[in-house]
Amino acid sequence: MTFFKELGDTILHRWKEKDFSLQQFPRIAKTALEENPPATRVDLSAFMRDFLLREDHPFQTDSPFGEPEIVVYNHPRFYIQLLFWLDGTTAIHQHAFSGAFHVMSGSSIHAHYEFEDARPVTPHLWVGNVRMKKIEILETGRTAPIVSAPIGSAPNTFGQRTIHSLFHLDSPSVTVVVRTQHDAGSGPQFNYLPPHLAIDPLHSDLLTMRRLQLLDVLEQIDDPGYAERVMEMLADLDFERGFCVLQHCMEYLQQLDQWDAAIKLFKTKHGKLASGVAATLREEVRRSIIKSFRGTIIEPEHRFFLALLMNCQTRGDLFSLVKQRFPAQPPLEVVMRWAEELLEASEEGAAILDARFPETLGVEIDAQPDLFLSALRQFLSGGRLLPGTLRGSSKAIATQLRAAFAESALSLLTD
Repeated sequence: MTFFKELGDTILHRWKEKDFSLQQFPRIAKTALEENPPATRVDLSAFMRDFLLREDHPFQTDSPFGEPEIVVYNHPRFYIQLLFWLDGTTAIHQHAFSGAFHVMSGSSIHAHYEFEDARPVTPHLWVGNVRMKKIEILETGRTAPIVSAPIGSAPNTFGQRTIHSLFHLDSPSVTVVVRTQHDAGSGPQFNYLPPHLAIDPLHSDLLTMRRLQLLDVLEQIDDPGYAERVMEMLADLDFERGFCVLQHCMEYLQQLDQWDAAIKLFKTKHGKLASGVAATLREEVRRSIIKSFRGTIIEPEHRFFLALLMNCQTRGDLFSLVKQRFPAQPPLEVVMRWAEELLEASEEGAAILDARFPETLGVEIDAQPDLFLSALRQFLSGGRLLPGTLRGSSKAIATQLRAAFAESALSLLTD
């Protein structure tokens, strides 16, 4: 705690000399963290013992962010927090505060984004193009700035506002954050749903909440009028509330084979404004599936693979980061090794994560793993499928196998 008291006092002194300029704060915080990096100056085990046994700690917030969040320095203008992460990964988000963060322990995939052609539908929902501009591996000891700015604003003098996501590779990962209390005019802190939407996650629409809960009741009792009620709502509601209904009901509508009709109705009502909604919801489901695997996949290399699948936008980005982390091995061979290690065969057939071997091919279960891996290698490198006794043309077979990957968390590998 003495270290963080000295760090905070240094930042306070330097910021005061700049007349508490908000634009200067990210640079001041980043420089102070780099001059005295907590990763090399703080014994994490000793810190945890100190925090558990001592009483003279700064006031703690009730924030649910972090697993947990611990405040180690507090001043009316800024504070320093430690964020522990066990299985967490952040949404793509911006900030209503400024400062810098430092990887004290562990490592993360850090993806930077831009929100182009942004235009508001309501104060709480915007449409535009969410584009990744950079992806990197943050190892222990790295420091990065946090720049606040309202949605749709131009870059400030320090640089582009921070829109990013973090996928923590190690458990636990610990991040030190030096941040202002709040930057006036920079909120709300939007979450971004690629490729086309930004939403205010703290916006509370109680009527919509109760309506969605009532739809859940209809789903639970298998009400035959569920799809019809949803269609009537979509035909009547504004864009924001209609999107909430689509987002909430997507999975059950797909089970009822009514999703295509629902999205068509939404597009008919809202025109060009709704053109990116279907792709956004599909991507949200894909990212959610990858997040769900974090609970069962603990091998560090496999978690790294999950992070790449979630955050990379092209196969080239993925291979580039694999090469960066494993420079002595061809990226293709590393990915194929991971796929083979993650492949599971059961009575239901072979599967790699949520990509399942097509039952329609009529292949014996014992033969599915080699064929599935061979197909993945073909899609990654242009090789040939293993010879076999499959009926039908090789083109038709490849089409079904490609579809199995394209409809899964592995879709990036077959694009």
